[in-house]
Amino acid sequence: MRKLFIALLLFAGVALSAQTRPPYETHFVVSRDTCDIFLDIYPPAPGSQTTFEGIQKPYIMYVFGGGFIIGSRDDSYMFPWFDLLTKEGYGVISVDYRLGLKGRNMKFDLFHLLDAADKTKHAVDIGVEDVFACVRYVCDHAEELGVDPSNMVLSGSSAGAMITLSTILETCSPTVRTAVLPEGFRFKGAMSFAGAIMSDSGTPSYEVAPPPQLLFHGCEDGAVNCFKRTFGRWGFWGSFSLVEDIYSKKGYTYSLYRYVGHSHDIAAHMVATWNEQKRFLEVNVMKGLPLVIDCTLDDPMVPRLQSLTLSLSDIYQ
Repeated sequence: MRKLFIALLLFAGVALSAQTRPPYETHFVVSRDTCDIFLDIYPPAPGSQTTFEGIQKPYIMYVFGGGFIIGSRDDSYMFPWFDLLTKEGYGVISVDYRLGLKGRNMKFDLFHLLDAADKTKHAVDIGVEDVFACVRYVCDHAEELGVDPSNMVLSGSSAGAMITLSTILETCSPTVRTAVLPEGFRFKGAMSFAGAIMSDSGTPSYEVAPPPQLLFHGCEDGAVNCFKRTFGRWGFWGSFSLVEDIYSKKGYTYSLYRYVGHSHDIAAHMVATWNEQKRFLEVNVMKGLPLVIDCTLDDPMVPRLQSLTLSLSDIYQ
C-alpha cells in the first residue's frame, strides 16, 4: 500500500496543469456503516461552450481510484482533469464510496485466491451501491443542482473503473441494488481508465445493450489485468476480454485504446487522453453514432509513469 501512496503522489507532481481546484459545491448523500457519502458538483466554467452542434454536453460522474483502500472524491491529482472538463463546457460530479478493502488482509496465492476474489467482489458491490445512491440523489435534486439525470456519463479509474463497469452492467441487467434508481434510468455512456468486471456467475451478460463505452488500458497492467482470468465460478474480465468476448460479438458500441509499454499508469492519464475522450463524448455520446474503435497505441504523448508499475502484491502488502 505504501508504494501505491508514493505512486499517486508522484503522479500529482507530473500533472499537466496547475493543481487549482475548480469552483464546486458539496452535498451530503447518505450515511453508511463505515462513513458518510458525499458528492461534489463542478458546474461548467462560466463562458464555456456547453453544447456541441446544438446538443447539450453531459455531466461526467467520476468514481476515484485507489485499490479500494485509499482515495477520496476530492484528491488533488484529479483537479487538472476536472478543470479541463469544466473549461470545455462539461459538468463534473465526483462521488464517494466505501473503501471495501481498507484494513483487509489480502493474499493472492493459490490457497487464498477465492477469498481475495470474494473480498474484491464485495468491495465492488458496495461501491456500486454507493454510486447508485449518488445517482438517486442527483435525480431527486436535479432542478436545484442544474443537472439533467438523463444526460450523465459515468467514469472511473482503477478501482473506480471497476465500479463504473459493474454499475453499467447492473443498470442493463437489474439487481437488488438497482431498486433505488428511478425506473428506466440509464447512463448516456461510460469511460473506464484501467477497469474490469469481477463476476461470480460466469461471463457478464447484458439484458439490454449498454451505452457507448470508452476503455483505456495498458497492455502490461499488473494491477488490473487487461485480459480474462477465470477460476471456478469466478471470473475477471479486463478491458480487452470485455471487448473480445462480449462487446464485439454482441455489436455493442465501444472505443478501446490499448497502450503498448504502459502498465497501471493509464489509470491516472485522464488529461493526456483528453483527445480520445473528446471524440468519444462528441461522436458516440452526444451525436449517438455507433462508431467502434479498437486501437493499439504506442503514443509518446502519453508519459510512461514507472511509479505506477504496480502488482497486486505491491498494492496490498
